[in-house]
Amino acid sequence: MHRMFLPAALLLLAAPLAIAQTSTWTPDPAHSEVDFAVQHMQLTMVHGRMGKVSGTIQLNDADLTKSSVQIAIDTAGIDTGVAMRDNDLRSANFFDVAQYPTATFASTSIAKKGGGYTVIGNLTLHGVTKPVTLEVDAPAGPINGMGHKEHMGFSATTTISRTAFGIGTKYPSSMLGDDIKLTIEVDAVKQ
Repeated sequence: MHRMFLPAALLLLAAPLAIAQTSTWTPDPAHSEVDFAVQHMQLTMVHGRMGKVSGTIQLNDADLTKSSVQIAIDTAGIDTGVAMRDNDLRSANFFDVAQYPTATFASTSIAKKGGGYTVIGNLTLHGVTKPVTLEVDAPAGPINGMGHKEHMGFSATTTISRTAFGIGTKYPSSMLGDDIKLTIEVDAVKQ
């Protein structure tokens, strides 16, 4: 009787561990990006892209709300398609990439919302850390991709205040909108 009890007890102890399995995913830099849009002179939207995206996503396979996200964004790689504007954006007038070459995002909570998720976390940009809320679509995939590794897609949006992060504070909102819409696309690869 004792011989049957030990394997059964070990199985019961292992069950919660199996349920709480997590997997590690990293952004594919060739297929992940952070785009932005900001109003110029109250006339048009100027669009651009930040530099490479890196980091780690710890997915709780049983419950995505128990997952976590740690992302780094290369602000020195900012690109709007206009070299003179890009150089100005990299300068101390805006992002000051010599002093702050990287922005980071670290999730603090994830909640189910409709067909997607709300991810709340701390964004550090231009040396300032503020809480932000990402609206995330339901993940796409996983699919078997390059290198026979699993890939999963994540799309998210948020809007931040440039002046709250100390970016371009000498420019009035009539010249350069204060709201910056961020669109995030991540092709995550299972490690």
